Amino acid sequence: MIGILIFILCILTIFMVSSAACAESSHSIFDSDMKTLLTVHKTYECLNVKPMGSKALYYGELLSTPELRTSDTQISIRTLYFEGMPYHGKPTRVFAFIGLPKASQDKKVPGIVLIHGGGGTAFESWVRLWNARGYAAIAIDTCGCVPVGSYDNWQRHQWAGPAGWGGFDQIDEPFQDQWSYHGVSDVLLANSLLRSLPEVDSERVGITGISWGGYLTCIAAGIDKRFRFAVSVYGCGFLGENSAWLDTFKGMGKEKADKWLATWDPSVFLKSVKTPMMWITGTNDSSYPIDSQQKSYRLPSGPRTLCIRTDMKHGHGGLGENPKEIHAFADSFCFKGAPLAHITEQGVESNHIWATFQSKSKITSAVLNFSKDTCNWPERKWESVQAVISGNRIFANIPSGAKVCYFNLIDTRGVVVSTEYIDTLLGEEN
Repeated sequence: MIGILIFILCILTIFMVSSAACAESSHSIFDSDMKTLLTVHKTYECLNVKPMGSKALYYGELLSTPELRTSDTQISIRTLYFEGMPYHGKPTRVFAFIGLPKASQDKKVPGIVLIHGGGGTAFESWVRLWNARGYAAIAIDTCGCVPVGSYDNWQRHQWAGPAGWGGFDQIDEPFQDQWSYHGVSDVLLANSLLRSLPEVDSERVGITGISWGGYLTCIAAGIDKRFRFAVSVYGCGFLGENSAWLDTFKGMGKEKADKWLATWDPSVFLKSVKTPMMWITGTNDSSYPIDSQQKSYRLPSGPRTLCIRTDMKHGHGGLGENPKEIHAFADSFCFKGAPLAHITEQGVESNHIWATFQSKSKITSAVLNFSKDTCNWPERKWESVQAVISGNRIFANIPSGAKVCYFNLIDTRGVVVSTEYIDTLLGEEN
């Protein structure tokens, strides 16, 4: 359970889980810091970045909670720093855009925490996207930068923690001085800050992250049970088995690579996730291949929903920020929107592949995606054929030569839900 304690001076609102819940949800690395990470920290004025069309928020010296308000006619977005965890014994700050949607008769709104990936930073446009949907939103920078400069070359500020990504070269430093520790901590602190706003319904706050942001989402969801839902775009665990960083691990040497994987691979944390999760990726993603994705999404004990597209590229912007499945998934928890289709069973019988499902939205079509290749996942060619829908069952004949295949179900909204992929040589999920 989340308790709310009000402090009169510096900390206005503290969100904590019970000691039992902390022991269940947190990894030992974070145990001693959970109370701090579930606390609303000081926020500071940001003088060097201004949101489009509005002034930078001025806080004077400092406030414990940002004073954000909206009018009936416009979205309010502010820039700020909030206090992060110490780095090499020195204080840090985390840059963020935070915004509230159009005011609506004093009703509390849901919220979402937005985590960028490699080369990115806090994106104001991402906050505006979710504000327009009726959500409060906070987009943070996880690498000590502000959005001044250009993609993959953002300006670092004077209160920065460790630079991204992965922190592979930091593995011999104290874990509190490593990038993954700071990235996850920043996410939890952003969650605490967003849900502390009086306009926000703390029971309806979710998270989504792209690539390295998806990586952080996987870890954060395993530690912070307050999230109502979580969406990882591309990011997953089992990076030592198949990922874009195999050569990095090889170059580190087995001892250091094993240490990093045992400490920071999302697979360590995903088994603690009970929050409903959605996994969105492409069949040919080279950073987080779909075999590592499959091993990852099988670990959480909570509900899972998959969306695997054959034509999805890797990136920020519309690619990673705006798949319609994320919006529909969030609305199903926060606005009583229709839930996405749920795959109940799937299997193979001889040369026949099938799946059963439940869906409140009509499934208008289904396709079987398949590949005849056995080369590395990013290099495989994928083809598609129409599947047959009969009631709550879909089926298709396995095309000759197909080595791996899975279904995509499409509902009336154009929302895609996928089954797990099946290795047809084994006749079961890989």
